[in-house]
Amino acid sequence: MHAEADLPRRHRISVADYYRMAEVGILDHEARVELIDGDIIDMPPPGISHAATVTFLTEVLVRAAGDRANVLVQNPVRLSDFSEPQPDVALLRRRDDFYRERHPRADDVLLLIEIAATTLRFDRETKLPLYARHGITEFWLVDLGSRRLSRYRAPQRGSYTLVDEPSLDTPLEVSALSGVAVDLRRLFG
Repeated sequence: MHAEADLPRRHRISVADYYRMAEVGILDHEARVELIDGDIIDMPPPGISHAATVTFLTEVLVRAAGDRANVLVQNPVRLSDFSEPQPDVALLRRRDDFYRERHPRADDVLLLIEIAATTLRFDRETKLPLYARHGITEFWLVDLGSRRLSRYRAPQRGSYTLVDEPSLDTPLEVSALSGVAVDLRRLFG
């Protein structure tokens, strides 16, 4: 007998189901939740340091990218019919309609950034592999507790092949946007 047969069947929620749940009031429109692999995940509210880091990164990315990319802040990115996370910051292929007709998809993403104050394990064990599986070309994980930025690039077969902790003493290039580099010396204050 297979061990899988002994486990209860998981009912995955689709993105369409997720939005219907919000429309009929099952999910509060103000709830801080994300849909990850068919599961609705409660996310903690951002603390002061987290919020300040989001604001800082948004400002430096907007300045660096100019009109070459759109910057998305804590809004959905549709990765599949079962996953629609809300990364802290995303740098997207430029669209003059600012994605008014649909949420950005994986192939629209140039860079995703997650800022971890209380969610480091979740970001590493769940979001990192999710982003790699969906071909997100570059992902930055900002660990506020350790004051470290980890950079993940070149996804292949569900994992990133290039991983480093770059120095923040010199501007950091965004791989998918030639000529764009951000000054992160003030990232941790």
